Amino acid sequence: MTTTTLFLSVVFIVSALVCYSIGVWSEKLSGKLKGWHLIFFWIGFAADTSGTTLMGTLTSKFVFNVHGLTGIVAILLMFIHAIWATIVLIRKDENAAVNFHKFSIFVWSVWLIPFFTGLFLAMQR
Repeated sequence: MTTTTLFLSVVFIVSALVCYSIGVWSEKLSGKLKGWHLIFFWIGFAADTSGTTLMGTLTSKFVFNVHGLTGIVAILLMFIHAIWATIVLIRKDENAAVNFHKFSIFVWSVWLIPFFTGLFLAMQR
């Protein structure tokens, strides 16, 4: 069970990195938020939440360190980001759609902190 859970959690977290990166950087390169970017934001959020939940089952407690705290912040920011992107697209707010990438890159950058700290912590074991 533990090996399978660890494997699946890593698959989900790496999938989150790939999907979220595709959404964020394709939005930046296209110059405007589009519906298919939103799909990648939500898939990235779902994959990250799934992977984090699975990893949480492998530990007995929450650790108050850079990884744990930035992980909580990153998931909350990803959720806010996806909700806000959804609202921007529903309202057809052209100004917000053109400038949305600034927030996207910020959230993606914050998300990288727990991703890499988790990677480094795993390598130390």
